[in-house]
Amino acid sequence: MIHFYELSRLDSAQRGRLLRRSETVIDDLLDYVRPIVRDVRDRGDKALLEYIERFDHVRLSADRLRVQQADIERAYELLDKNVYAAIKQAIQNVRTFHERQLPHEQWFTEIAPGITAGEKITPISSVALYVPRGKGAFPSVMYMLATPASIAKVPRIVVTTPPGPDGEIDPASLVAADLCGVHEIYRASGAQAIAALAYGTETIARVHKITGPGNPYVSAAKRLLYGTVDVGLPAGPSESIILADEHADPELVARDLLVEAEHGPDSSGLLVTDSRVLAEQVLALLPDKIAALPEPRQSFCRTGFESDKGTGGIILTTTMSEAVDFVNEYAPEHLEVQVSEPFALLPDLKNAAEILLGPYTPIPTGNFSVGTNAILPTGGFAHTYSCTTVYDFLKRTGVAYMTQEGYKAVSETTRRLAEFEGFPAHARAVTERVIRR
Repeated sequence: MIHFYELSRLDSAQRGRLLRRSETVIDDLLDYVRPIVRDVRDRGDKALLEYIERFDHVRLSADRLRVQQADIERAYELLDKNVYAAIKQAIQNVRTFHERQLPHEQWFTEIAPGITAGEKITPISSVALYVPRGKGAFPSVMYMLATPASIAKVPRIVVTTPPGPDGEIDPASLVAADLCGVHEIYRASGAQAIAALAYGTETIARVHKITGPGNPYVSAAKRLLYGTVDVGLPAGPSESIILADEHADPELVARDLLVEAEHGPDSSGLLVTDSRVLAEQVLALLPDKIAALPEPRQSFCRTGFESDKGTGGIILTTTMSEAVDFVNEYAPEHLEVQVSEPFALLPDLKNAAEILLGPYTPIPTGNFSVGTNAILPTGGFAHTYSCTTVYDFLKRTGVAYMTQEGYKAVSETTRRLAEFEGFPAHARAVTERVIRR
């Protein structure tokens, strides 16, 4: 039975369950991951290679950790030409979108006569992109991360991604990395890869930031290493909301509802609508559409939509205003808007990592090809985190300059505030300041 909820009838516990999703409690994994992180910190390559053999079932030597140019050239030969063309077009769209985000390298404004302040924008000196593999290949994750990093002109862009059973990286991901200008690619995965990037090993030099989605063990390692390295935005299990009214096509809505749900048993897909007719139509269509999926995707969707642990389903509200309020409270990773006037509703949609408007902009286009970034905050973090942009690979530095006139205008204010806050050295740096030329 597909989960069906009438929002007005849910108690606080039931509503809270929907808002919590089904994310793995990372706290439960910290004690498991902690010794792995410490071991890689202490023993470097040797520990990393042992964990690769243990978890990826691949025996590598240290000189095979890094992907070589010959591996990339072979990937071009192996990759299907149609897939290659699709990757190139998608990268171009993503590049076009992200190039518009690039700020000026520096700017200044006059605060008052003789006082000038502004910012200098510089790329982070080294960034690692974690690209998962799972049972398949995810070149889209590679170019969604690597394209804005390249546009930001990060001097050192590093990728770690799991090796396959043969010890190789899938050709599509290698080609995507090369097209985007990645500098270093390593065969490494899981908590051990995050530790290697954070602390450095004999083969992998440490980086200043790590970003990209991963499994719960990767998330646990990032949490442990927060403060040692910038661990980027929180990206957990996939989730989506389709916000629809009575004008939406139930066939399209039912199909789109399965998109994020097929990612895994812990993913969430919700239809939120004020139309009982639409809700009942989609409810009737979903079982056959789920049954038509191959395994394991079918089982993933059944778990999400039918099991006690699943948090997918259909939510009926009394009004569209109530539906919008729920969406804003939920703060979904992906929000697809299937209403008669989507742009009229857009100003009311405050909390979503991505908003896709209209029947011709389904979630898969956001995931792969429309140009917006698909590496997004999950688990309600869209309340405070943004989608991945070039700004994730840049940093701002405040810059100020004052003439003698400007200095005189603020010196007394500076002294008073310094003394009020109890900092005599601050105050004396102003009151006893003599400029000798």
